[in-house]
Amino acid sequence: MPKGITIDVPEPTRINIKGASKEDVGQVAAEVRKIRPPEPYKGKGILYRGERIRRKAGKTGKTAGAGAAK
Repeated sequence: MPKGITIDVPEPTRINIKGASKEDVGQVAAEVRKIRPPEPYKGKGILYRGERIRRKAGKTGKTAGAGAAK
């Protein structure tokens, strides 16, 4: 962690990263996010404040007759 960066955890689901250099703050935030990037199927992961995940539809299951006529 670079000098001058402070990390605060006010809640179990929130991390605040503060510092004088915007570049250093962004780099630390990117390294933290790399641990668990947001995934589009369940909407879990580490998000930046105000960020929204575009959800994808998962597999809808197999239909009754699909693939049986081989």
